Amino acid sequence: MTFRHEREILVDKLSEKGIYDIAVIKAIGEVKRHLFVSDAMKYHAYKDIALPIGSGQTISQPYTVAYMTQALQLKKPNSKVLEIGTGSGYQVAILVSMGMEVFSIERQFDIYDKTRKLFDKLGIRVNTKCGDGTIGWAEYAPYDAIIVTAGSPSVPGSLKKQLSVGGRLVIPVGDKYSQTLKIITKIDEENYEVEDIPQFTFVPLIGREGWEQR
Repeated sequence: MTFRHEREILVDKLSEKGIYDIAVIKAIGEVKRHLFVSDAMKYHAYKDIALPIGSGQTISQPYTVAYMTQALQLKKPNSKVLEIGTGSGYQVAILVSMGMEVFSIERQFDIYDKTRKLFDKLGIRVNTKCGDGTIGWAEYAPYDAIIVTAGSPSVPGSLKKQLSVGGRLVIPVGDKYSQTLKIITKIDEENYEVEDIPQFTFVPLIGREGWEQR
């Protein structure tokens, strides 16, 4: 099945919930979310809910993906975007569909390996590595945008440093059960503008500048 009709219904629902960025809406309508979940979950792929992908991780709710992507305000093609938490690969696919140059870091090797193979199978061109996303990927900095798909106890300083002036960092910050989505714009090398959007829930961001592994 192609699930085309289901994607159209999802796009309509997201538009009704306030997603207005045409590029984001177009990407949601094009990217086949059912390819990023297990066979057992395929018939739930276009419901506006998070779904398990194994290893205690989830593929985020489509509204959350759309909202965070919209918050990045990606206006020009080939903008350099760093994603922390590759997970299922769906967020990467949305960004690539929008014409962005994407760098993505995944902490868990089993998820990284599985998703890397899926990218190859689907022909999705993305720079990936397995490692601690809380310290970013300094080798390719600065980034026009950084998106963090796991909840952090605070905003990692390394990620703020790797953001270009005028760029945006979108990250959920709070405890392990509920977070506030912070939309951080880098004004200059020392000053940042912060907008807070409450009531989001993500899996914990593990790493040197995130939560400790237990």
